[in-house]
Amino acid sequence: MQITDILAQLGGLQSIATELGVSETQAASGAEALVPAILGGFKKQARSRPAGLDGLGSLLGQLGGGGLLDQVLAPQPTDLARGNDVLGQIFGSKDVSRAVAQNAASQSGLDPALLKRMLPMLAMVVTGFLAKQQGGGAAQPTAGGGLGNLLGGVLGGRTSATGSSAPGAAAPGLASMLDLNGDGNPLDDVLRMFGQARR
Repeated sequence: MQITDILAQLGGLQSIATELGVSETQAASGAEALVPAILGGFKKQARSRPAGLDGLGSLLGQLGGGGLLDQVLAPQPTDLARGNDVLGQIFGSKDVSRAVAQNAASQSGLDPALLKRMLPMLAMVVTGFLAKQQGGGAAQPTAGGGLGNLLGGVLGGRTSATGSSAPGAAAPGLASMLDLNGDGNPLDDVLRMFGQARR
């Protein structure tokens, strides 16, 4: 199952579509183009942390944890500042966020301005979902849970500084979503995107 399908099951895409005044089809297209970069940003964070996925789990909590997903699903307007905080942490600069939105626009055919508005909301949904999976929260449409199941396969199964293997494998389709050029190494695609944004 693609992670965008999971987010749709959670109601995240419907909430985003309603708040932005677009169709769920448009929200899904935007998510398909944006989510790989968000996940890639988290994967890059996990690789750069001594404790691997364990360290990433702490970061998810610091960013707002599962409450970020709840905020997007709530009927009141979403506080995008929280999403922008997530983007600042995983991308490092607004230039990268803009580059991600431009890249997604070329893939999806959607207006870059719409995707820029959608990006922080999606970042909140993904962060909240990952946090709830890690903590065994209620938002679990998938069998099993934990960051290892979602990102472990993409990270080579390394979950901690001791090199212990993640239980299970990455969610089906997740690795292929991150591996944009199909060479089996999704990290190079994310780093290439970051490199282009800095030029």
